[in-house]
Amino acid sequence: MQDNQRTLRKEYIFEGKGLHSGKKVKMTLCPAPEGSGIRFLREDLGPDAVIEAVADYVTTTQRGTTLEKGEIRVSTAEHLLSAFSGMGVDNALVRLDSLEVPILDGSALPYVRAIAADGLQEQDAPRTYYSVKEEVTVEDPASGSRITISPAEDFSVDLTIDFNSHVLGVQEMHYDGTVDYASEVAPCRTFVFFHELEFLFNNNLIKGGDLENALVIVEKPVPDEVLSRMAALFNVEKVGVLPSGYLDNVRLHFPNECARHKLLDLLGDFSLIGTRMRGRVTARKSGHRINTDMARIVREMIKNNK
Repeated sequence: MQDNQRTLRKEYIFEGKGLHSGKKVKMTLCPAPEGSGIRFLREDLGPDAVIEAVADYVTTTQRGTTLEKGEIRVSTAEHLLSAFSGMGVDNALVRLDSLEVPILDGSALPYVRAIAADGLQEQDAPRTYYSVKEEVTVEDPASGSRITISPAEDFSVDLTIDFNSHVLGVQEMHYDGTVDYASEVAPCRTFVFFHELEFLFNNNLIKGGDLENALVIVEKPVPDEVLSRMAALFNVEKVGVLPSGYLDNVRLHFPNECARHKLLDLLGDFSLIGTRMRGRVTARKSGHRINTDMARIVREMIKNNK
């Protein structure tokens, strides 16, 4: 049975704010023709301001994945791209009226719920796959990050995170065709360590962050005055720390939710290869930089028929 490409059945509109820019944005997900892949249209820059979601255009990867092509820039695209990948969307046009994809609840779940409600539209063209032919490793000795891809009949990921955190511990997540992306991966939210928050604010990041779209990990006891200052930054009355070591703004969906979110990010970043892949991925301490470095390498392997 032929495995055909798929697109959205209809348009979906999302409105929110960018995690880092804090700017309000309206985003419309639209069906697209077979073979067009995932593309972003910056409507605020004009009708031709289109950028393809491929690793060639990745620039910065600090706290998210940014694509740039000339003056066209799209930031924090990874959660949406992950939803497309996990739900099987091959072709879509994403229309934006600002530079950043809205953070919403910090996961891929809002997109998945919308798409799943209607299902996908099967198209006439077959899907394309790249089969990994030889083992390839990318690593960053400074951070200890490492990703290896090796030949396999199907796509799978074995992911481990280790932040030397007594709250998180060492977390693992396995993903393959038997794992339901919609329920097992999509709900998992982004996370940040409490001690990073003031630094991020002071460096003009997470302007759109709030206590509804992130897990906040607290490694050490925090004085009441510091908690009060954080509450003021997030414009809430007060915040506290749970015995589990997280701020009391949200509850975990899974004990290893942070590892699952790193998997969510990896799937989004790997979609920038531009085609589906057959191979086994082993990832340790992965992040946007090493994810997109590997995606770029795989694109080169495809171009060179390796």
